[in-house]
Amino acid sequence: MDAVHSPNVVSVAGSESTGKPKLQLPPSCDPPAPGVPRKPLVWVVFGGTGHMGRSLVKAALSHGDYVTTVGRVHESTPESMIQDHENCLGTLCDVRQKDSVASVIQKTLTRFGRIDCIANCSGYGVIGACEDQDEHEIRNQFETNFMGTLHIIQCTLPYFRQQNGGRYLIFSSTSGALGVPGLGPYCATKYAVEGLVEAMLYEVDSFNVKATLVEPGLVRRDEPDHMTNPLPTWGHFLIKPASEPYSHASSPALHAKRMVQWLGDRQPTSAVKCAELVWQLGHCSYPPLRLLLGSYAIESIRDRLRSVTEELEDWKHLNFPVAPDAPGADRLDKDGKEDKEDKEGQGERDDRDEDRDEDMGDSVSPSQGDVQMKSEGT
Repeated sequence: MDAVHSPNVVSVAGSESTGKPKLQLPPSCDPPAPGVPRKPLVWVVFGGTGHMGRSLVKAALSHGDYVTTVGRVHESTPESMIQDHENCLGTLCDVRQKDSVASVIQKTLTRFGRIDCIANCSGYGVIGACEDQDEHEIRNQFETNFMGTLHIIQCTLPYFRQQNGGRYLIFSSTSGALGVPGLGPYCATKYAVEGLVEAMLYEVDSFNVKATLVEPGLVRRDEPDHMTNPLPTWGHFLIKPASEPYSHASSPALHAKRMVQWLGDRQPTSAVKCAELVWQLGHCSYPPLRLLLGSYAIESIRDRLRSVTEELEDWKHLNFPVAPDAPGADRLDKDGKEDKEDKEGQGERDDRDEDRDEDMGDSVSPSQGDVQMKSEGT
């Protein structure tokens, strides 16, 4: 089916049928309102086989949008990506290869005629101490998480510029704002992605291209079929056995592993609810630079920012040496502080200036009085 010939406007599926209010982005974003006609979007969702990607694909299709869902070549098969939904195209891609990404974009344009929104949910991490992870594991995380994002942007940005519009929803993580023990290289890839997207936004603002970094916290799988689906609960992480120095039960290097175990027991943030908000993000008029999902994400990043602010306040009294050719540099010592002897000399000069001012005041006052008396006499 060609989306170009489909209806241009549909109604947003509201919450009236269930009677339960749905989560909404803040009004300042101008999100789509339930029941209000809107133009359907064409999405490309990379990482559509992961639990967050699957939920986003289902949310977009349920609202009448068109979706290309992209599976990873080393975990999916062409047969598994065959989609029954008429508005959905299933395909495979290795985001580490730029030509593979370009092929997905071309297939989407051929099927639907345009692209409005790119969501990158692909990526993975290795749980293990920084010292334990070998070069191959570290490089592959960067190739997938960072270079994959860069390939997606480079393959689609020329099209968005020509179209004078487009949107990127790049899934980062709380690990893009925090250093998580046991996830050092993974955190490094997400820090890199955050810097890339934030810098890119300045470059493409004049082309009406927008981007948001989606930072979910601990997100559980809660699709209707999650009990029977064989995919693991936390499938985008691989656990590396710890070496002896990092293997004791309370080791910080095992923090991420303990977090995964906690995830299965505590049932944190819902993937289905997150997907609904991300779908709204694709349709809102004023998307934020970052969207934090879940109380864990908000609280942990807020604590980290508070710590950074407090550290800045603790150390703000320090200064750096003044350049030798800067004004007043001749009065500073080698540590950049005002020279003691020069300061004392300045103090003596100030005292002499003050005495001279007093003398001048004594000599000036009578003449001012004389002028005043002459004026009164006149």
